[in-house]
Amino acid sequence: MADHIGRLREKLQEHNLAGFIVPRADEHQGEYVAPNSERLKWLTGFGGSAGRAVILAEHAALFVDGRYMLEAAKVLPPSIETRHFIREGVGPWLREHAAAGKLGYDPWHSTHSQTRELNKHAEAAGFTLAAVTKNPVDEIWNDRPDAPATPVRKHPPELAGEDAEKKCARIAGAVAAADADVAVLTLPASVAWLFNARADDLPCVPVALSFAALHKSGKATWFIDESRLAADLRESLEGVVEYRCPRDFTTFLSSLGGSRVLIDPDTAPQICFQILTDAGAEPVHGSDPCLLPKARKNGAELAAIREAHRQDGAALCRFLHWLEAAVPGGGVSELGAARRLYEMRAENANCLGLSFETISGSGPNGAIMHYRVDEESDRPLRVDEPYLVDSGAQYPGGTTDVTRTVCFAEPGGLFRRRYTQVLQGHIEVARARFPSGVTGAAIDALARQFLWRDGVDYDHGTGHGVGAYLCVHEGPQGLTSRSRVPLEAGMVVSNEPGYYEEGAYGIRIENLVEVCDFGDSLGFSTLTLAPIQRELIDADLLSSQQREWLNDYHARVHEEIAPRLDDAEVVKWLERSTTPV
Repeated sequence: MADHIGRLREKLQEHNLAGFIVPRADEHQGEYVAPNSERLKWLTGFGGSAGRAVILAEHAALFVDGRYMLEAAKVLPPSIETRHFIREGVGPWLREHAAAGKLGYDPWHSTHSQTRELNKHAEAAGFTLAAVTKNPVDEIWNDRPDAPATPVRKHPPELAGEDAEKKCARIAGAVAAADADVAVLTLPASVAWLFNARADDLPCVPVALSFAALHKSGKATWFIDESRLAADLRESLEGVVEYRCPRDFTTFLSSLGGSRVLIDPDTAPQICFQILTDAGAEPVHGSDPCLLPKARKNGAELAAIREAHRQDGAALCRFLHWLEAAVPGGGVSELGAARRLYEMRAENANCLGLSFETISGSGPNGAIMHYRVDEESDRPLRVDEPYLVDSGAQYPGGTTDVTRTVCFAEPGGLFRRRYTQVLQGHIEVARARFPSGVTGAAIDALARQFLWRDGVDYDHGTGHGVGAYLCVHEGPQGLTSRSRVPLEAGMVVSNEPGYYEEGAYGIRIENLVEVCDFGDSLGFSTLTLAPIQRELIDADLLSSQQREWLNDYHARVHEEIAPRLDDAEVVKWLERSTTPV
């Protein structure tokens, strides 16, 4: 990786650049990127889902959030500093290494909002932020993979709950309400949802990497190779969608002079704003009009999501039973456990793959929040160490995400206390009732209160939105201190408080929950169905209401999952695992 940094610095000199910003991003600004867009990983070795490197002539730093601080410090070469993006930010570091000159960035890989922020920091440090027309990383990445172009299939209307023509008409109403002529859609998940289309351009996320535009008339333009589309998908979009080559996207933007164009400054790349402005169009800053409608799941989507969790719960129970029996005998490693879990899910023909790369961490690796096991880091599961497994899968109508922390021997007193505090926070989120208009920021604090009493915390959000056979991390809703979008009935979020003891273990308990309307208030209904290890709980710490919730939850897990298990030993294990506390 040091050679890559050196070659990049040589290229920067050729372009008269004092530095260059390399985010973990592509043209669509999504969490996942295709192999040909893994520029940050190729340059630094860091493969997390969020990060930004700043390379100067003599200094370099990678900025990540709390999920990746341990991982980044572990994989980066000594020449690259690890900095906390939220606590420290890029600005102070740039000022620390202030210099005159142009700080380059790729306007395809930075949103309009990010660019404004970067420009502010660059100017404060004496730099001039400069957009490049040719990415210097691409210039030196000689074996860069080709861009993906997988077949695009129709998402069945019985699972989507609404056909694409009605969706386009409904979202077009929002475009008109914003006093815009057309909306530019840059997020592949929005395009996939709007057109009821799915593909496999990205690992774990069933989307086609493409742009689209929705006119206030309800007609749409999709910038994609039409030959990729299945015949039944093209038929379902006939009369609603016209197709243009992907390379025509910038030409289309340039043709919008005189139009008011709804475009999201938080998700759309800066280059789009530049082209529109240069063409004489008026960018109307507003949220992607598909985000909130996509987040509010309809009845058909919710039914499919619930069924996906039942199927996933059965596989997870088989895995947890196998794990409990196999680990004491030795020979089970982190990588082997992750593979075995996938095999058990894949025995179900409805499993369409993972929803993210499984986090399988034993002992100290469990303390790395988004740890990714490979052949080099793989370590055996031991009876005297906790094991954390965070995993999920894609099903025809639903996306799952579940974390369980398990032990194979009697845990120590402090571990049991921390585990129970995490569980208490989890339960209080699951039991929460709140009025309309409340955001996830208020709910986030409920999960932390028991850890806070001991002066400890966790450095990640309590929950994220989840899609319907789409992205496992879906905005705009969430349960974090920075959540600003009110929770609404039909939204799906994760409930995943945790605790991490660096060098020792990690604890996280995660279920997905559905936001429900209970008449006089909103609240949650838990979707995930898998036991929470009773032996790790200090029952004396639980309130009567928390104990009641746990017992009711376990009774429901047994009721819904036991009939789906065909192995008598697994059924016995499930009965024992769901016995009232």
